[in-house]
Amino acid sequence: MLILGIETSCDETGVALYHSQQGLLADALFSQTDMHADYGGVVPELASRDHVRKLLPLCDEVLKRAGCGRQDISGIAYTAGPGLVGALMVGGSVAHALGLALDVPVLGVHHMEGHLLAPMLEENPPAFPFVALLVSGGHTQLVKVEGIGEYQLLGESVDDAAGEAFDKTAKMLDLDYPGGPRVAALAEKGRAGAYRFPRPMTDRPGLEFSFSGLKTFTLNTVTAEKQANNWNDQTRADIALAFETAVVDTLVIKCRRALEASGCDRLVMAGGVSANRRLRSALEAMAGKQGASVFYARPEFCTDNGAMIAYAGCQRLLAGQRDGDRIVARPRWPMDTLPGLAEIRTEGLG
Repeated sequence: MLILGIETSCDETGVALYHSQQGLLADALFSQTDMHADYGGVVPELASRDHVRKLLPLCDEVLKRAGCGRQDISGIAYTAGPGLVGALMVGGSVAHALGLALDVPVLGVHHMEGHLLAPMLEENPPAFPFVALLVSGGHTQLVKVEGIGEYQLLGESVDDAAGEAFDKTAKMLDLDYPGGPRVAALAEKGRAGAYRFPRPMTDRPGLEFSFSGLKTFTLNTVTAEKQANNWNDQTRADIALAFETAVVDTLVIKCRRALEASGCDRLVMAGGVSANRRLRSALEAMAGKQGASVFYARPEFCTDNGAMIAYAGCQRLLAGQRDGDRIVARPRWPMDTLPGLAEIRTEGLG
């Protein structure tokens, strides 16, 4: 089965072709980062318009790279949510139009399930069950995964997601959008121990996260240094390192607890923040002490991309799941409401 995957949940247009037996054949991505940088964040209307311009040319590009034609497509998967509703509608509209024209099944895929399954695209994919850390601009969650669609939420952020906290800290440090990678780059120049930031919600049991207090602590530190006329490049780098270290330590502590509580010895981390090198190194060190293994996607598949949607869609389309006649666009969509593959096959969900 050859699946065309379409990702348009936010500010990146991703398209990929995934074959159920041959694996990933081709993928292409267009990022709108430069366009939104002038505004300091994503402008939803501009994002939707740019998806309209870029989506069909990218579809043709991946077909050409794979040496395929539209007539070779067996099914189409697109991101149905969570995300910006206008951007989701662009991807869904194109997917349904192509599906109708080609007479192939179409399916809306959960964006975070795509991220969760992205490590399956690697040569050494994780086996079920495992604990997944989903960490991005909009989500910070720990999930126990027994199989595709079999998800148990262990804990999540009660306020800001880790990626959102990175972006807001970047603005405090006078860094451009996107904030996460720029904070990480600046932190490389920081001096360890120059500041000590709190590790939120690690002094109590549980697997919930909270990053709003850390964000406020960072703002207070920035304000104090500016008032003391101590605002310079080194101070900014030191604060960036202290903030990044606090986030990483918090995530590592919670992941260790989740592995212990679940009895799993495999940890998957996915989402845009999973590309952070300090986080990867710290999780690998923790897992090594726990006798566990860590899995993650290659950096280009940590952020939004069409390959993860094509893979996730392929698994569900093979099980028989289909969209109806209507485009699915769900700005908010709890992942634990998704059906498992066994349920799809048994009840014929579509």
